[in-house]
Amino acid sequence: MTRRRMTTVDAEEFFDFQPCSSAGLPDPVSLLENLATSVIEILLGVRDVQQIARWVTEPIYDMLARHALSARRTRSGLRDRSVPNFAISSVRACHTADGVVEGAVVVRAAGRSRAVAIRLEGLDDHWRATAIAVL
Repeated sequence: MTRRRMTTVDAEEFFDFQPCSSAGLPDPVSLLENLATSVIEILLGVRDVQQIARWVTEPIYDMLARHALSARRTRSGLRDRSVPNFAISSVRACHTADGVVEGAVVVRAAGRSRAVAIRLEGLDDHWRATAIAVL
Protein backbone atom coordinates (compact mmCIF):
# COMPACT_ATOMS: atom_id res chain seq x y z
CA MET A 1 0.00 0.00 0.00
CA THR A 2 1.54 3.28 -1.09
CA ARG A 3 0.91 6.49 0.77
CA ARG A 4 0.25 9.62 -1.19
CA ARG A 5 2.15 12.69 0.00
CA MET A 6 -0.10 15.60 1.02
CA THR A 7 0.48 18.77 -1.01
CA THR A 8 0.30 22.28 0.45
CA VAL A 9 -3.11 22.81 -1.16
CA ASP A 10 -4.41 19.53 0.28
CA ALA A 11 -3.11 20.48 3.75
CA GLU A 12 -4.75 23.91 3.63
CA GLU A 13 -8.09 22.40 2.64
CA PHE A 14 -7.81 19.68 5.27
CA PHE A 15 -6.84 21.95 8.19
CA ASP A 16 -8.85 25.03 7.21
CA PHE A 17 -12.35 25.75 8.56
CA GLN A 18 -14.88 23.26 7.21
CA PRO A 19 -18.29 24.63 6.13
CA CYS A 20 -21.38 23.12 7.73
CA SER A 21 -25.13 23.25 7.28
CA SER A 22 -27.44 25.66 9.11
CA ALA A 23 -29.51 22.73 10.37
CA GLY A 24 -27.12 21.85 13.19
CA LEU A 25 -26.39 25.43 14.23
CA PRO A 26 -28.24 27.55 16.83
CA ASP A 27 -30.44 30.55 16.01
CA PRO A 28 -28.02 33.32 14.94
CA VAL A 29 -30.05 36.29 16.24
CA SER A 30 -28.52 36.34 19.73
CA LEU A 31 -25.01 36.04 18.26
CA LEU A 32 -25.75 38.95 15.92
CA GLU A 33 -26.84 41.08 18.90
CA ASN A 34 -23.81 40.14 20.99
CA LEU A 35 -21.35 40.68 18.15
CA ALA A 36 -22.83 44.07 17.27
CA THR A 37 -22.62 45.19 20.90
CA SER A 38 -19.05 43.90 21.18
CA VAL A 39 -17.95 45.55 17.94
CA ILE A 40 -19.33 48.94 19.03
CA GLU A 41 -17.56 48.59 22.39
CA ILE A 42 -14.31 47.62 20.64
CA LEU A 43 -14.57 50.67 18.37
CA LEU A 44 -15.19 52.85 21.44
CA GLY A 45 -12.03 51.44 23.01
CA VAL A 46 -13.71 49.89 26.06
CA ARG A 47 -13.62 46.19 25.11
CA ASP A 48 -10.68 44.00 24.20
CA VAL A 49 -10.90 42.41 20.76
CA GLN A 50 -9.65 39.08 22.16
CA GLN A 51 -13.03 38.61 23.81
CA ILE A 52 -14.68 37.89 20.46
CA ALA A 53 -11.82 35.98 18.82
CA ARG A 54 -13.71 32.69 18.80
CA TRP A 55 -16.64 34.15 16.85
CA VAL A 56 -14.73 35.89 14.05
CA THR A 57 -12.34 34.81 11.33
CA GLU A 58 -8.71 35.92 11.33
CA PRO A 59 -9.08 38.79 8.79
CA ILE A 60 -11.97 40.25 10.81
CA TYR A 61 -9.99 39.89 14.04
CA ASP A 62 -7.02 41.71 12.49
CA MET A 63 -9.22 44.53 11.20
CA LEU A 64 -10.90 44.99 14.59
CA ALA A 65 -7.54 44.85 16.39
CA ARG A 66 -6.23 47.73 14.24
CA HIS A 67 -9.34 49.81 14.94
CA ALA A 68 -9.21 48.96 18.65
CA LEU A 69 -5.62 50.18 18.93
CA SER A 70 -6.55 53.47 17.32
CA ALA A 71 -9.64 53.82 19.54
CA ARG A 72 -7.63 53.16 22.71
CA ARG A 73 -5.06 55.78 21.75
CA THR A 74 -7.82 58.31 21.12
CA ARG A 75 -9.62 57.36 24.32
CA SER A 76 -6.47 57.69 26.46
CA GLY A 77 -6.18 61.36 25.44
CA LEU A 78 -9.73 62.24 26.46
CA ARG A 79 -10.63 63.77 29.81
CA ASP A 80 -14.11 62.31 29.84
CA ARG A 81 -13.72 58.54 29.46
CA SER A 82 -17.33 57.65 30.12
CA VAL A 83 -18.91 55.10 27.83
CA PRO A 84 -21.87 56.43 25.87
CA ASN A 85 -25.08 54.52 26.48
CA PHE A 86 -26.38 52.64 23.50
CA ALA A 87 -29.07 50.06 22.90
CA ILE A 88 -29.95 47.52 20.25
CA SER A 89 -32.95 48.82 18.36
CA SER A 90 -33.62 46.00 15.90
CA VAL A 91 -32.06 42.84 14.52
CA ARG A 92 -32.71 41.34 11.10
CA ALA A 93 -31.30 38.02 9.96
CA CYS A 94 -31.57 36.65 6.44
CA HIS A 95 -30.54 33.10 5.55
CA THR A 96 -29.05 33.69 2.10
CA ALA A 97 -27.80 30.12 1.62
CA ASP A 98 -27.37 26.95 3.64
CA GLY A 99 -24.80 27.77 6.31
CA VAL A 100 -24.83 31.51 5.60
CA VAL A 101 -26.66 34.30 7.46
CA GLU A 102 -26.46 37.99 6.71
CA GLY A 103 -27.69 40.23 9.47
CA ALA A 104 -28.20 43.90 10.21
CA VAL A 105 -28.32 45.26 13.75
CA VAL A 106 -29.43 48.84 14.41
CA VAL A 107 -27.70 50.40 17.42
CA ARG A 108 -29.04 53.63 18.89
CA ALA A 109 -27.05 56.07 21.01
CA ALA A 110 -27.84 59.60 22.13
CA GLY A 111 -28.82 61.40 18.94
CA ARG A 112 -27.27 58.86 16.60
CA SER A 113 -28.13 55.51 15.07
CA ARG A 114 -25.73 53.11 13.39
CA ALA A 115 -26.15 49.86 11.55
CA VAL A 116 -23.80 46.94 12.02
CA ALA A 117 -23.85 44.54 9.07
CA ILE A 118 -22.57 41.05 9.84
CA ARG A 119 -22.14 37.97 7.65
CA LEU A 120 -22.09 34.69 9.57
CA GLU A 121 -20.98 31.42 8.06
CA GLY A 122 -21.28 27.98 9.57
CA LEU A 123 -17.68 26.83 10.01
CA ASP A 124 -16.59 23.84 12.11
CA ASP A 125 -20.09 23.52 13.64
CA HIS A 126 -20.14 27.14 14.88
CA TRP A 127 -21.29 30.46 13.50
CA ARG A 128 -18.30 32.68 12.66
CA ALA A 129 -18.39 36.25 11.40
CA THR A 130 -16.63 36.48 8.05
CA ALA A 131 -17.53 40.13 7.37
CA ILE A 132 -18.44 43.03 9.65
CA ALA A 133 -19.17 46.62 8.68
CA VAL A 134 -20.37 49.51 10.84
CA LEU A 135 -22.38 51.99 8.81
